[in-house]
Amino acid sequence: MNKKDWIEGFAFLLSDKDAHPDLWKTRTLSQMKSWFRDQTAVESVLAIEDPVIYEYQELGAPEHPGDVAFGLSRVFPGKIGHEYYMTKGHFHNIIDTAEVYYGLSGHGILLIENEAGEWKTLPLEPGVASYVPKGYAHRSVNTGEEPLEFFYAFRADAGHNYGRIETTGFSHAVTDE
Repeated sequence: MNKKDWIEGFAFLLSDKDAHPDLWKTRTLSQMKSWFRDQTAVESVLAIEDPVIYEYQELGAPEHPGDVAFGLSRVFPGKIGHEYYMTKGHFHNIIDTAEVYYGLSGHGILLIENEAGEWKTLPLEPGVASYVPKGYAHRSVNTGEEPLEFFYAFRADAGHNYGRIETTGFSHAVTDE
């Protein structure tokens, strides 16, 4: 996407990864080692392979008030130990930012938690829109057998604060136990 597109408007086929491979970013297990709770399981998997945990689109929305960042994310099926594959999860730098997720394929959970430790899960499945209220960190978890794909949208200047989650984590994990 170029700057002019964001000013004049555009239509974009989100799911066409082959047409726009440069807009897709991946997160592998080696990039997410500390995000999973069972470090023995992490090292065991990494001794054999470095699987892609998830991928997402980076469309380059201008980070200005009033603009909307959006795209697709895809979390692959799998587990590290008993913990399902997931996104890193984040708060927004502008904490008073909400976000919307719309499930396209697969089955999973949107885990949300605020700074006070209040948490809940929301469904992430085809045809379901889930709303993450402002002030909540959020993480997408694939609990199914196929890729979990969803659309997301949030205010473009909100930014992402991954550090707080990497340091303190979520109080709950989604496991098969």
